[in-house]
Amino acid sequence: MSDHDEKKPPTEDPQLPGKIKDSARQIWLAGLGAYNKAGEDAGKFFDRLVSEGEQLENKTRGMVGKHVKTVEHKVDDVRDKATGTWDKLETLFDQRVSGALRRLGIPRHEDITALEQRIAELEQSVAQLRGERGDEEE
Repeated sequence: MSDHDEKKPPTEDPQLPGKIKDSARQIWLAGLGAYNKAGEDAGKFFDRLVSEGEQLENKTRGMVGKHVKTVEHKVDDVRDKATGTWDKLETLFDQRVSGALRRLGIPRHEDITALEQRIAELEQSVAQLRGERGDEEE
């Protein structure tokens, strides 16, 4: 093979810039054509989409309302069950904590209140006894 028969690398092809320019122009023209076609069809297409959307809305409006009511009822049921469960857990927790505190010898609030009341009664009795003794000593 001679040097003349060898193919030149694409970067050395003198027609390459022209080919690139022609390809770019064709791409540009195809884009312009697509844009123009889309502009012509866009109005009709948009109107058709609106019409179909209205039909779909009318069909689904009743169905959606029905499903919303069903979901609302289910949410109410779940909320009621969750509230009841939470109340039961809270009561159980209070009982367990109260039992643990009793086992540790820590009095409950009610026990302390009863003791405070009993102390107040005893103080009043002591004061009465002191008053009676004070009267006798004179």
